[in-house]
Amino acid sequence: MQTIFVDWGGNNVKLTWMPQKKLTESLKVTSVHAVCIKDGKVLLAHIKDRGFNYPGGHVETGEKIEETILRETYEEGYVKGTIKYIGSIEVSHKENLSFDSRGKYPLIAYQAFFRMDVIECLPFLREHESSARIWVEPSEVPFVINDHELSELILVHALTLCSS
Repeated sequence: MQTIFVDWGGNNVKLTWMPQKKLTESLKVTSVHAVCIKDGKVLLAHIKDRGFNYPGGHVETGEKIEETILRETYEEGYVKGTIKYIGSIEVSHKENLSFDSRGKYPLIAYQAFFRMDVIECLPFLREHESSARIWVEPSEVPFVINDHELSELILVHALTLCSS
């Protein structure tokens, strides 16, 4: 486990990477993300308001987590493949002085991360919130991704724990 604090919209939010954290019905998973790998390269999608990042997004009402990650990787990266769960980030707003308990997110929520071994790379149609996709060497990800340092840790887990 590793914990960091990030500034999200002027708010202090605690993020804790929990590799292999068991997903249960009692956990509130608000979003899912995938490290998509094909021929040894990692897919990064340029997402509106997020920059280059791993494809992913919010779980819709009535949707299973696995359905969400397959939908999001298609919508943002136009890829299909097999997935394997690798861990979660616990998102805690306990130190967020502006937290609104009636707002969109719970006090404690989880972002689930998967590895996707890409089987099919489809034409990039730009129909959703992504404007570009790039394939980079794993060593290049930290220089391109627009996210916090836990992204590198997630990549390491995707490459080592789930290599196929």
